[in-house]
Amino acid sequence: MRYLMTTKATDNAAAPDEKLFAEMGAFVEELTASGVLLATGGLAPFGVRLTSSGGEITVTDGPFTEAKEAVAGFALVEVRSEEEAVELARRFRRIVGDGESVIQQVFGP
Repeated sequence: MRYLMTTKATDNAAAPDEKLFAEMGAFVEELTASGVLLATGGLAPFGVRLTSSGGEITVTDGPFTEAKEAVAGFALVEVRSEEEAVELARRFRRIVGDGESVIQQVFGP
């Protein structure tokens, strides 16, 4: 099963230190070597939102109303179960500290 794991931006203004980079690098290497990690990346805090209603398409700045709602990064993983995805997300949160992550199953080929 594939899961998209996203993490929201935080108000934490402190720059990442060398320990964080080392721990995250080791985590990414481990997941890549095991074939679990399919893709990862950071996302810009700005974008464009398109909504449609009654045949009208509206384009606005976005994608979120407030900056604190913005998704800062993602990882696409392939694991055997939701429980395994949750455990990977727990490991990620332990490395990066306080914040919020979301896990969603990805359907399709």
